Formats: sequence, structure tokens, C-alpha cells
Amino acid sequence: MAEPPLESGDRIDEFPRSASPVSHPGLVQVEEARRRIAAIVKATPLVPSPGLSRHAGVPVRLKGESLQETGSFKVRGAANALLSLDPEQAAVGVVAASSGNHGKAVAHVARLLGVPATVCVSARVPRHKVEAIEGLAAKVVVAGPDQDDADAEARRLARQGLTLIHPFDDPEVIAGQGTIGLEILEAFPECTVMVVPLSGGGLVSGIAAAAKGVAPGIAVYGVSQERGPAMHASLEAGRLVEVVEEDTLADALAGGLGQDNRHTFEMCRELLSGTVLVSEGEIAHAMAYLDDEHGWRAEGGGAVGVAALLEGRIPLDGPTAVVVSGGNVGDDTFRRALEAARRDG
Repeated sequence: MAEPPLESGDRIDEFPRSASPVSHPGLVQVEEARRRIAAIVKATPLVPSPGLSRHAGVPVRLKGESLQETGSFKVRGAANALLSLDPEQAAVGVVAASSGNHGKAVAHVARLLGVPATVCVSARVPRHKVEAIEGLAAKVVVAGPDQDDADAEARRLARQGLTLIHPFDDPEVIAGQGTIGLEILEAFPECTVMVVPLSGGGLVSGIAAAAKGVAPGIAVYGVSQERGPAMHASLEAGRLVEVVEEDTLADALAGGLGQDNRHTFEMCRELLSGTVLVSEGEIAHAMAYLDDEHGWRAEGGGAVGVAALLEGRIPLDGPTAVVVSGGNVGDDTFRRALEAARRDG
């Protein structure tokens, strides 16, 4: 039976579909990426969540990308992109703009492969994430107050000869992130719904491309924070839009899409069933829930999918997988989030 119409801001926001097919990485490219990165990236566990299953009324499993060596899913796309470099590109080096996790992943893989790496960040990136990147022998450039400034600086350095490893709008990065979708369906073939954090769209579009390549009827939903949700706002408007970047517990999801977005906007518009927003308090609650129920230390951006399920914002029609995308959160931020969640009940 069809879901009743929903008001904007209620549970889920639908968006118009393009009339023309979108050219993007698909199942073949994701399968190639999986073979390419196998020696660097581990398969993460997909664990049952009894509490969420009772709450949602359907079987729910959590995909623990926060348990990756670098603390987030980003290592998948970074590994696929760096392993796709030609020898000359590898010798000269790479540059990335990052809100933290992508930069850490690029630095980690670059060090393993002996590739020089520069990571551009904004002043909003938490200090512990900057220190983690520096600890992996990458050069860090603080480019300005917002993620758009970091992106502009990375593009400037790319014009000087470095190879840009884009955090989301890159076919190799998207295909690498899509390997998560393959792992979910192999471990959980009865899955009918996937719930995935949404920022620039590299993660969710890669997962959706892989999942729908295997099971075309599967529903994939993206979840963003209320503060500065660039992809959600763009999908709602039917075009690329700029948003004001704000401080948020989900700092890993911050930043714009760029006006030259070539892949993820169209992929999300074609492949997603919809998008959901969650508040700062709901994110904190989800972080506390994951800590209490699973002993997982999730950052805000990694916990948004769980927040959406706890708040009943995703229409579920069967077994559901939720991606917990990262766990790189500072001690003080984590403590304050848990204290606020437990205080507010």
C-alpha cells in the first residue's frame, strides 16, 4: 500500500526525477573497485541491532564503517582513486579538500603507497582530525573559514600539477564507496531498505549504484543534518544550490557541492528514494544510543541514519541496513553529546 502524502519537513522529502539517463559509475565499476582495494580495505561487520529492530518493527542491521582502520568509510574511495593513478601522477603527488575523514583516508593510503599528499581543510575542521592527518605524514593547509575555501585551494594546487582526489564527485571515489553496498547485500540478501549518511553524495550514490545493480527494487535513503544540508537542499530545489555552512555535530557532512558537480547530484536524483533531515539533539541521541546498545563510538555524521530510524522518519517495508559511516569524534565533543542526550532523555 502506498505511503500517504507527506508535508515538507515532516518525515521525508521527495524530489523530481530527470527525464534523461545519467552516466555514472555502476555495478561493474564497483566490482572492479572491490578487487582493486581488497589488499588495503577490510570488509566491516554488519551486526543485528535488536533494539532498533524492536523500535522499527523490522529487522535492522548496522554496517560498522566506523570500525575501519582510519575510522570511516572514506578509505574505500581514497584507496580506489590512488590505486588508479598512473606512475607519473603518483610520483608528483595528490591533493584533497576535506572536512576531516577524506583527508585522513587519503593520507593513510598515500603513505602506504609512497605517494606525496597534501590535504586542504577549513578552520571549522576539528583539531583532532587535523592532527590525525598530520600524523600520517601529509601536508595540511588550512585554507579559510569554510569548506568551499578548502576546495578552492585544493583546485589551485591541482592546477599546479598535483592530482585532485575529490572527496565525493569522482567516479573512482564513488565506486570505492559503493563496495559497502555489495558487502551489505552479500551478508543480508533479504535487505529491502538501506539508510545512508548524506553529504556530497559520494557514499550514498555509490551504495545505491551497487545495490540497485544487484537488486533494482531496493530503496536507498540519504540522511543529512538540519544545519547546512547541501545535497538535500539541491535535490529539493531540483538544481545545485549553495547553503550557509554552520557548526554541527555532523561536521563530517558539512560543505557544499560545488557548481561544477558532474556526478553525485544526478546520481542521487536518479537513484535515491528520498532524503531526511535530523536535528542536533536527534544526532546526539543516536550517538548515545550506539554507545549504550552497541558500544560503538560514532561521530555525529556517522550516526544520522540511526537518528532517522529512532525518529521514525524512514518508511520501512522490510529488513533494513543502516550505515554507521564514521567514528572520528573528539573526546570532548563525544562526552558533551552523550551528556546532552542523556540529560534530555
